[in-house]
Amino acid sequence: MRLLSIACLATLCSACATSPDFHDSTSTAGTVHVEVPAITHPEGESAAWWFRDGAAQAAGRGAMRGRAKNLIVFLGDGMSLTTVAAARIFEGQRKGGPGENNRLAWEVFPGTGLSKTYNTDAQTPDSAGTMSAIATGVKTRAGVLSIGQGAVRKDCKGALAAPMLTLWELASTGGMATGVVTTARVTHATPAATFTHSAERNWEKDVDLPPEARADGCVDIARQLVETPYARGFDVLMGGGRKNFMPVSQRDPEYDDKVGERLDGRDLIAEWRQRHPGAVYAWNRQQFEAAAPDKPLLALFEPDHMQFEHDRARDRAGEPSLAEMTRAAIARLSRNPNGYVLLVEGGRIDHAHHYGNAYRALTDTVAMSDAVRAADEATSTEDTLILVTADHAHTLTFAGYPKRGNPILGKVRGSSGEDEGGDLVTDAIGLPYTTLGYANGPGYAGASSAQPAGPKRYLHTGTGFQPADSRPELQHVDTEDPDYMQEAAIPLPSETHGGDDVGIWARGPGSDAVRGSVEQNAIFHILLQATPRLRQRACDAGLCNADGVPVELPDIADFAPER
Repeated sequence: MRLLSIACLATLCSACATSPDFHDSTSTAGTVHVEVPAITHPEGESAAWWFRDGAAQAAGRGAMRGRAKNLIVFLGDGMSLTTVAAARIFEGQRKGGPGENNRLAWEVFPGTGLSKTYNTDAQTPDSAGTMSAIATGVKTRAGVLSIGQGAVRKDCKGALAAPMLTLWELASTGGMATGVVTTARVTHATPAATFTHSAERNWEKDVDLPPEARADGCVDIARQLVETPYARGFDVLMGGGRKNFMPVSQRDPEYDDKVGERLDGRDLIAEWRQRHPGAVYAWNRQQFEAAAPDKPLLALFEPDHMQFEHDRARDRAGEPSLAEMTRAAIARLSRNPNGYVLLVEGGRIDHAHHYGNAYRALTDTVAMSDAVRAADEATSTEDTLILVTADHAHTLTFAGYPKRGNPILGKVRGSSGEDEGGDLVTDAIGLPYTTLGYANGPGYAGASSAQPAGPKRYLHTGTGFQPADSRPELQHVDTEDPDYMQEAAIPLPSETHGGDDVGIWARGPGSDAVRGSVEQNAIFHILLQATPRLRQRACDAGLCNADGVPVELPDIADFAPER
């Protein structure tokens, strides 16, 4: 790659293209031009090319001007732009206003842009490939975690040969503190991409690996999180998924009818505590609140995913909110004088969308807004870059001509077109409809094996569908009820992701580089370039060009500690 870059310059870029094709109308002071080889897509794409192209996008936007000590990445899983708009109105209406003029916490941030989310093998992406792009600076396939695109999904040997260094691993080897907070299982795709490398996102515990993968040397995600060789790994890890860390011989502390799901007999929670003397483990709210603020923290609040925000108050052992976990993580990580890198995921926004239930998706989005606000209040814009984004979109639609202040979860009242309207609006066959709906999913009106024809109620998995005779009659249906499932046009057991762009919002050092439309892997490079300590770590490894921009793909072996 270095020889290729020199050749490009020597031939006046006859075989190179500047990436991105970006015309900056703002000040160019501090922007750096990086040459990127011209390739044919997708055949010419490689991990090295993606890394360099992402570096060019970030440097061309001035990310090198950043002087961040700390990085906080908020990721709303499945938080499409439609989800943001609907949650904004939902929160505003909860406050007693019309809603449209409301702003979620990140919507006041000065840096805004768009992220192109496709995977190298898919127009509509998944969370593993998208978070891997954010974590490593390299786009890759759907379903894999922080490995290069050369390895196909489920190919253990290919994955072992193609691990990509993550921002969290780089930070840990550079003496920074690292943390991950999520409302999903901590072994789920998004959090797992920070410290693990896998050919299959679903290899979360030992029994998930097929025999051939185990024979080839692949290790499950939970073990990788605990055994990572990069410093001591995470200093804070909070979320759900304790079943993946517990052997079947252990009964779950919260649910008498559940046990751990590891068959290798290993108690990974105990192993993590041995690796971190004095560290704290918590599985309920009381233990979380009592945890020493100056010790590493592992908190696993559920055997599976944590509760949706709407259901959290009913949890038998008590679960902290995403905002509370965020504040606790910052309090611990900020004790490190070298700074920290923290991921906070609103993981269950995505799950609510898959279930076809907009209410839970919006309440979890508002909960993430509360967490962003907590982080904003707990940190300084002088030394902490906060970046908010999503990994991918969903098929939630915002349609019709509802009047100003119409309940966002309600039926459309206003107009049936662009002309002046009246009250309840009906479709062309005389039936009312809601503002929010899904293009596909389990909310389809036809009868299924579990529920009759008509409106569906949460939780409905949508199997055995029959064709609908008509749209559902919603005249006397409370569509604002938390368990109402929005109507879906196409019947599917689970609503799908969307392939549209998602937003990026940022504040703090380097946030002015967040603008325009970028490939998703460029987010990694904005974060890296805006943080002098991380940037220097990369340059010390020989990855930087003459301008100090990290442009060469790291060899993860160069960062592994000596054994």
